[in-house]
Amino acid sequence: MKSRAKEESRAGILDGARVAEEIKREVAGEVARMKSEHGVRPCLVVVQVGDDPASTVYVGSKVRTSEELGLLSERHALPADTTTEELLALVHQLNEREDVDGILVQLPLPKGIEEQRVIEAIDPAKDVDGFHPVNVGRLALGQAVLAPCTPAGIIELLERAGVIIAGAHAVVVGRSQIVGRPVAQLLLQRDATVTICHSKTRDLPGITRQADILIAAIGRPGFIRGEHIKPGATVIDVGINRISDEKAARELFGDEAERRLEIIARRGSTIVGDVHPAEADRVAGLRTPVPGGVGLLTVAMLMRNTVEAARRRRGLS
Repeated sequence: MKSRAKEESRAGILDGARVAEEIKREVAGEVARMKSEHGVRPCLVVVQVGDDPASTVYVGSKVRTSEELGLLSERHALPADTTTEELLALVHQLNEREDVDGILVQLPLPKGIEEQRVIEAIDPAKDVDGFHPVNVGRLALGQAVLAPCTPAGIIELLERAGVIIAGAHAVVVGRSQIVGRPVAQLLLQRDATVTICHSKTRDLPGITRQADILIAAIGRPGFIRGEHIKPGATVIDVGINRISDEKAARELFGDEAERRLEIIARRGSTIVGDVHPAEADRVAGLRTPVPGGVGLLTVAMLMRNTVEAARRRRGLS
């Protein structure tokens, strides 16, 4: 791996916030250009069913960011007892509207709603989440596609940090349709050698220690430890897990523990990824922090997907 030599004992930090701001500036410039040259303002519609607190925060962030960048935004808040058929009817209406470029149905949906039917009902040309089977298939074939936002953001972060992907051994821990599988496809398209690991993988540390680029997306706090990491590797932490135990926080965060304990005292919990940050710092060459890493890129890439959808739908260069 020739990304950066590690001479200090602490891993370098991949600044997701900086890259997210770069992408958002680029999107804002493209939105302004489309408006001035073609009279077009891309429009993103976000649909939320129920009042899950985390979903409300995510939806608010998406709507607010789209407005800040000059996109049109529309929010549909439906009650938790909405039926599958009622949600499908709304999706079909949005598919038919020429002014709508991107449709995002916030997941997870309440129990009782057939999630896959809803995903498959969205027009693939407006599927800015990249979850429709048509877009999943196009991604697997290496075709131009609206790629899922978190995997696409990971690639942007690696490339803009100067991490060399071609020829690198990338190990992805997690095989979800949202992160693990699509990021593996994107890495393959950039000539990495890719291994996907999961809960049934034998000798996980033995495999992950081969990785020049290690991506953790399993939803288990601090699971990836120093023994899993090749010295000097680039470690991408996709996890977002809340912990409230002070003893666990001290063990996980090392020098940063006191600040995290203050957060727990104020808010009742703090966020940690799937990577053990204190141990990763002693081994990795580069790593993403949580928060401040991959999560911020997801919304930025959603904005870029919406602009790309608007461009493609109208045949604009």
